[in-house]
Amino acid sequence: MKVMKRREFIRSSVGAGVFTGAALSVGSYGALMAAENTSSFQMPYDMVAIRGGEPGDMFNRGIASLGGLKQFVKPNQTVVIKPNIGWDTTPEKGATTNPELVTAVIEQCKMAGAKSIYVFDNPVAEWTRSYAYSGIEDAAKKAGATVVSGKSEGYYQNVTIPKGKVLKNAKVHELILESDVFINIPVLKNHGGSTLTIALKNLMGVVWDRQFWHSNDLHQCIADFATFRKPDLNIVDAYRVMKRNGPRGVSVADVVTMKYQIIAMDMVAADAAATKVFGMEPDQLRHIALAEQLGVGTSNIDALKINRITLDA
Repeated sequence: MKVMKRREFIRSSVGAGVFTGAALSVGSYGALMAAENTSSFQMPYDMVAIRGGEPGDMFNRGIASLGGLKQFVKPNQTVVIKPNIGWDTTPEKGATTNPELVTAVIEQCKMAGAKSIYVFDNPVAEWTRSYAYSGIEDAAKKAGATVVSGKSEGYYQNVTIPKGKVLKNAKVHELILESDVFINIPVLKNHGGSTLTIALKNLMGVVWDRQFWHSNDLHQCIADFATFRKPDLNIVDAYRVMKRNGPRGVSVADVVTMKYQIIAMDMVAADAAATKVFGMEPDQLRHIALAEQLGVGTSNIDALKINRITLDA
């Protein structure tokens, strides 16, 4: 008798409406994902920090030092890429992930043999404008990815978050639940509510109900959700950094071209390093400490093995 994999069950059950009003526990699901993505490969570095150059070249050099994206994406796997496409502004304002970086990640996924590559976000602004103005929709399609709207509630499934202190459940986009590999590509920028938005905060774009987070201790909700589904890889875009008036972006005058990029599996470590790039300390972002307390990762970047790469400006 053929044994149906959990993911196949999720896919068929979602289609049949089994999860309507139900909750999927992260306990068994998380264990399955950990088992499926486990390999004998040991990363030579805990983190790569790249400075200078252009976004695509930065990523290609950084990921090569980790053995290539093939260490994270295997042939015939399905990949979901989550950039920040939250606002209907152009890349120059630093409110959204650099489209050149998204292109490079997609191309590397294809080289690794990915079967399907999806790009999506649940924008705050009207989604068609956000996708278009950010340049990400066009870049992703040209690179060969499938661009998916995050604005259809029917594609979100109820899940429970056992480790959550405040956020006990959420509706999560099915791409996050079904894909083999989850790549998180936040942009580093100022944020009026969470001080900064980086890798941990970027996961807010995979859930349906953002308002609950803002109304019920935003920092704790950010940390709580990070215990549910950790991305397989985090790539922090700090090429153009919005230093004030975030998160939407008001003017290019608020943006500094810094040409940094951080690559890490650990969201907490990635955020801690990016906070320093911004000119702050990790303890100034409460959700970093809360996520560390919940076992999501470490903010002690001094204890990590970091490959620092400098490219020509």
